[in-house]
Amino acid sequence: MNFEEYAAKPLLSEAGIAVPPSRVVSDSAAAAEAASEIGSCVVKAQVPAGKRGKAGGIKLTTDAEEARSAADAILGMEIGGYRVEKLLIEGQVPIAREFYAAVLNDSASRGPMLLFSTLGGMEVEEAVSQDPAAMRRISVDIEAGLSRGQAISALEGLDLAGMTSEVADTLVRLYGAYRTNDAELLEINPLVLTEDRRIVALDCKFTLDDSSSGRHEALASKAAAEQLTVLEEEAQAAGLKYIELGGTVGVLANGAGLTMTTMDAITHYGGAPANFLEIGGEAYTKATRALEILLRNPGIKSLLVNFCGAFARTDVMAQGVVDAWKALKPDIPVFFTIHGTGEDEAVALVKNELGIEPYDLMDDAVQAAVAASRRGAA
Repeated sequence: MNFEEYAAKPLLSEAGIAVPPSRVVSDSAAAAEAASEIGSCVVKAQVPAGKRGKAGGIKLTTDAEEARSAADAILGMEIGGYRVEKLLIEGQVPIAREFYAAVLNDSASRGPMLLFSTLGGMEVEEAVSQDPAAMRRISVDIEAGLSRGQAISALEGLDLAGMTSEVADTLVRLYGAYRTNDAELLEINPLVLTEDRRIVALDCKFTLDDSSSGRHEALASKAAAEQLTVLEEEAQAAGLKYIELGGTVGVLANGAGLTMTTMDAITHYGGAPANFLEIGGEAYTKATRALEILLRNPGIKSLLVNFCGAFARTDVMAQGVVDAWKALKPDIPVFFTIHGTGEDEAVALVKNELGIEPYDLMDDAVQAAVAASRRGAA
């Protein structure tokens, strides 16, 4: 779950990280009223997307009328595919230096990773490309947590204008907020040193681990609305887990892990998955609807069906797909690979009903599907 800045900033404040005074508004009159109370302020578009400033969604103002005018200009804009319907009116601070700080889930170390750079205020990729040594990384033992000593060590050798101790304390608080709120990402860009020697967070990006939303119901209710395609909306209404992608190989598998593994294999062999679509559990009863939605993606040139059953029987899942295939009669090459409980029955079913020989190895099925997608796209 992604959060807009106004919903993410309180997590920093609760952790003891300073943020400017602010108010959330949805019209220009309220923006002017907020500015009259706050003074010189920044009018910020509230969308779960980056590069708001470059898109014209962030404007500096000095009084209420300027804030009203900026609000009129920003409201209704589209940034990153999102329509701007809310604004954050935030007090300006006198900036001396800009830093970058984040804690995120790191797949390589299989744990939290702390990032810090003295090149704040720009895209992190751009900052790293300009000076790779300026980005400090520290893998954190999730059992032990981040100590102040580790934070200070991570900052060693950086020019922090004599504020190393204060920055280290901020990093420890940032890590605490990351853990407390089950974050996948908690990022401050920029984290600034003000002219009056304070450390203040001027932005915040927060991504909540979806699986933890039950532990954070109040917080999850503030998440940004998910942006769905037409097909994704239809799948959601049907109770299916479907994500539309830009590739040419359609994917139908049981279980989220197997589906993602299948997608990775397609990419490994030079193809591009067209979707994520899990049909495990009771979803096999919705095979016809699932296949119908999947095949309406015009980019799909081949389909890969990958079933692996332990408790779930592959022959039952295969029956759902076979029935759907016979009902819809799609004109697209399809490739099966089936393993696990009921695989003999499932393989025989696909052979007898569809005249298709499933592959023994997943890699062979993937390569065949990728090759077929290339022929179809030619």
